[in-house]
Amino acid sequence: MASITTKLLHHLALFLFLVQLTGPVLASKIKSHAALKSQPPSTYIVHANLLAKPPHFATLEDWYHSIVAAHSPRPNTSRILYTYDTVMQGFAVQLTGDEARRMSGTPGVAGVYEDELFYLQTTRSPGFVGLDPKNGAWNETNFGDGVIIGFIDTGIWPESASFSDSGLGPVRASWKGKCVDADDFNASLCNNKLVGAKAFRAGRSGSKIRGGVPSPRDKDGHGTHVSSTAAGAEVPDAGLHMFSRGTAWGLAPRARIAMYKACDVDGCSGADIIAAVDAAVKDGVDIISMSLGGQPRSFHSDAIAIATFGAERNGIFVVLAGGNAGPGASTVINTAPWMATVGAATVDRLFPANLTLGNGAVLGGQSLYTMQAKGTAMMPLVSSGCGSPGDWMPDTVMGKIVVCMDGATDAHGILLQNAGGAGIVGVDPREWSRDGTTAYAFTLPGLALSYTAGEKLRAYMASEPNPVGSFSFGCETVISKNRAPVVAGFSSRGPNQIVPELLKPDVVAPGVSILAAWSGDASVSGDFVDGRRTAYNIISGTSMACPHVAGIAALIKKKYPSWTPAMIRSALMTTAWTIDNRGRRIRDNGATAGLDDGVRVATPLVAGAGYVHPDLALDPGLVYDAGKRDYVDFLCALNYTAEQLRLFVPDFVRCTRTLAGGPAGLNYPSFVVVFDNRTATCTLTRTLTKVSEEAETYNVIVKAPKHVKVTVTPTTLVFKEPNERKSYAVEFRNEARGNRKTEWGFGHISWENENHRVRSPVACHWQN
Repeated sequence: MASITTKLLHHLALFLFLVQLTGPVLASKIKSHAALKSQPPSTYIVHANLLAKPPHFATLEDWYHSIVAAHSPRPNTSRILYTYDTVMQGFAVQLTGDEARRMSGTPGVAGVYEDELFYLQTTRSPGFVGLDPKNGAWNETNFGDGVIIGFIDTGIWPESASFSDSGLGPVRASWKGKCVDADDFNASLCNNKLVGAKAFRAGRSGSKIRGGVPSPRDKDGHGTHVSSTAAGAEVPDAGLHMFSRGTAWGLAPRARIAMYKACDVDGCSGADIIAAVDAAVKDGVDIISMSLGGQPRSFHSDAIAIATFGAERNGIFVVLAGGNAGPGASTVINTAPWMATVGAATVDRLFPANLTLGNGAVLGGQSLYTMQAKGTAMMPLVSSGCGSPGDWMPDTVMGKIVVCMDGATDAHGILLQNAGGAGIVGVDPREWSRDGTTAYAFTLPGLALSYTAGEKLRAYMASEPNPVGSFSFGCETVISKNRAPVVAGFSSRGPNQIVPELLKPDVVAPGVSILAAWSGDASVSGDFVDGRRTAYNIISGTSMACPHVAGIAALIKKKYPSWTPAMIRSALMTTAWTIDNRGRRIRDNGATAGLDDGVRVATPLVAGAGYVHPDLALDPGLVYDAGKRDYVDFLCALNYTAEQLRLFVPDFVRCTRTLAGGPAGLNYPSFVVVFDNRTATCTLTRTLTKVSEEAETYNVIVKAPKHVKVTVTPTTLVFKEPNERKSYAVEFRNEARGNRKTEWGFGHISWENENHRVRSPVACHWQN
């Protein structure tokens, strides 16, 4: 992993998502290792088959306790941390490795997995995506009033103005959630905006909380930021210092918020996440937003995939961050088809600052430094690794501008300032141009440069024995001057490691330099040595993109309360933008070797279906629907065993249908076709459901990938009745010659008339 990752992770919560620890290990595999004496206990998640419960146990919990007592005969019965009964069946418990191995062979136990840590994927954006308080999606949906969004995150700062319930009526009578009383969190802080707040930390602490209730108060800032991004109330004159000042809105300003704290600054336990999702579903949320993730792994060994499948079974739309590990290929995470997976892109806003070199060259960057300057004195430039304490020694950095070629945050700037440094320049090696760089609130003169500007700086410093530079800061927010959106270089990309035939991410949304509410207990930089506090902060990540989609989904749910999660995801995907504010195809800002600025188009592997568009998503015309049975067929096509499938569907017996086309045959709003030496053609079928009011006729428009012939049958679809369904078949014929190993081609299939355009991206891969 690039060195920038470890350096930024140490200091900044928004990049926590980049670090990935060892994943869950099926306990039955432990038998291949020698037994260790005096093994320390760890948290394990035990999946149970409820149909196998012996009849002499009155309750599932009695059965679970007997299983633990039989295989882990220690006196402390509080080792069962959680029992799960909604999104999955089972419990979390403290076990040694040997105990877990023995328990995995117990009748009725479907799987025993060691817990893992997941990590966080750490206002102008509503306006840029087309939301206007005077008309359009907000007016059509009354700003999402009454829809409840559940957040699995670091908690919430309830005193923020973004969580005011001014003008809101009571939450609906069917809502079962509540706010807890804790040492630093009074339940009376909740209101008609913040309608639920709970905390789950037994998985992280390894024991149940004694003598008190865990607090949902946010000590990190991340949970406050994402929840206000999705559903924050209108707040005039919000900003970070003088930057981005204006009215802050969530994407669904009248939606309600329920916070389920399962994370802290060190990450999120899988056991806590499942408990939080389980509680959110029982409480009755409409949408779950999760700006977190771990390593990509098979769905049957992925705690998040299993829990969110349970949420989808209960009709809840689930949206997750796609990861911050770009621009490398196959880095996208949270890739199950019942999830909406979101990448990060920019808005048309910059915080410009310049670095002038001794040779007169001016390099444009971004900064949230608050001291205006038309040009500081020329100061020596020195390159540093910026990753260890030795890089900040006063005799090395005193009076100099330190250049961090692998990136620098405001937390790095604080270390440098304490060592007597004069300024800091962070070069982001993942961002091709300034448009995608993240701006930081440096405490000393400092800015962030893109890869291309960084290469110019590198060349200058290599050519000069005594390189010098000078800063210029306008301390301004510039809108509508830059080309936008571009997909951020850090945004994780496909292809999908787990199922190559399923395109991920699904969409991209604003995720670069996003202003939203912040915790009063968290510093501006997220570092404990930073004494600055702010009511609103500007940070970046797919963590910030995820709640944008959650908020838009709330608007859709308000207008169409009976829609399934798949219908909401389809509306988001088939109406997404692929064109930027200059009328050109959206660019990929990833600094990828071998590409020049003329061919940097964001392919479906980078941007999915495109950039979300709320107004269009509220009137998609047609949608691709799917449900539990379709996803079971999909998992059967992956050759999952009955035991593995029962992790998702406890009463599963056997696969009874064959999905034509394999996993690629799922009724999904995108197409991925994999050609190999044995495949000349591939035929996939899709079914569309009419959701418009009037009778409509659609004609197909096809842009085929190069070297592929695409034939759609029929070419016209006529819909007359409400919710009418029509199917069509697509034949993909490989017309490539010779060896096309590891290559991709892209196109789209679009059903169109004068009122609607229902577009699906197409990706074809040649492998040998």
